[in-house]
Amino acid sequence: MPTNTAAWLLARQAPLEVKPAPYTHPREGEIVVKNHAVAINPVDWGIQLLGTLLFSWMKYPFILGGDLAGEVVEVGEGVTRFSVGDRVLGMAMGMDKTRSRSAESAFQAYTVLLAHMAVPIPSTLSYEDAAVLPLALYTAAYGLFQKDHLALQYPSAAPQSTGKTLLIWGGSTSVGSNAIQLAVAAGYEVITTSSPRNFPYVRRLGASQVFDYQEKTVVADIIEALKGKTIAGALAIGTGSADACSAIVHACNGDKFVSLVSLGALPPNPGLNVQTLLLIFQFVAANVSFQVTSRMRRIRTKFISGMMDREVSKVIYEDFLPRALAEGHYAAAPEPVVVGSGLDHIQAGLDAQRQGVSAKKVVVSL
Repeated sequence: MPTNTAAWLLARQAPLEVKPAPYTHPREGEIVVKNHAVAINPVDWGIQLLGTLLFSWMKYPFILGGDLAGEVVEVGEGVTRFSVGDRVLGMAMGMDKTRSRSAESAFQAYTVLLAHMAVPIPSTLSYEDAAVLPLALYTAAYGLFQKDHLALQYPSAAPQSTGKTLLIWGGSTSVGSNAIQLAVAAGYEVITTSSPRNFPYVRRLGASQVFDYQEKTVVADIIEALKGKTIAGALAIGTGSADACSAIVHACNGDKFVSLVSLGALPPNPGLNVQTLLLIFQFVAANVSFQVTSRMRRIRTKFISGMMDREVSKVIYEDFLPRALAEGHYAAAPEPVVVGSGLDHIQAGLDAQRQGVSAKKVVVSL
């Protein structure tokens, strides 16, 4: 049996510690992956910082991590898409409250992965490039295609125009980078926001128009750009995005729905102190205020959370993405920034991500 090690979170605010971990065999519908690269997301340091304060299902010690790329070493009963030796990227579900199992988290040498949440990696893509995709892809696809969210037309290799325009607030983020590509592949025009230095980046991903989110007139400018168009709703990413998207959707013709990306308002450099608790309180209060405002405007809103429907996961992970990656029609975006090699560098990766990155994703090689 392989020897497993992991970067363990032993307590709230404690630094990660590399220690032995059990090697877990796959159950039906699962595979085991030997990880070659993992990526860091805000939720990782958010859990390290806040623990059970916001993530009540967490039980210490625990292993964090949702993004991984590696090699299949064991296949569970009923799995036919993958064989031992296959290179895959996958969304590790260990931190989801419906599973909450350290064996399924990414920050370790071997991870148990749901086979229907994995995608083969083409030979043209490195493990480090592939590792940037899983959680951002999952979040974007959830918001865009789940029936209780925006419920957009599914993506395909030869999309047919829907005649509708989607607003994505925060196009240069990891989630935004994937949402732009998915929406375009589904036949939607995309209008997005970013800082001016990232305008060329989001346009390369497929956005037709991009606006500076820091401009005082940005909401009015986007409303003007949407005149004569039918809006397919909005995906709101980041601080202030919910109110802005709600105002824009309210003023436009089309679908009155805003899909909200969770954890977008976590402060970038917080310590667990009175100031941080105040920020959390303000975030909750602002969310309550936003929900009241959205109801007054008759805007439907919902946070992205939970397990993706099997229908959506099949479309994304089996039907669309493998071919799109292999044919070069879908970019592994944003670009990885590798901060080190080995499990002992994951804490440095968390710290780097907390400082903030723009149109990049922090990755650790294993």
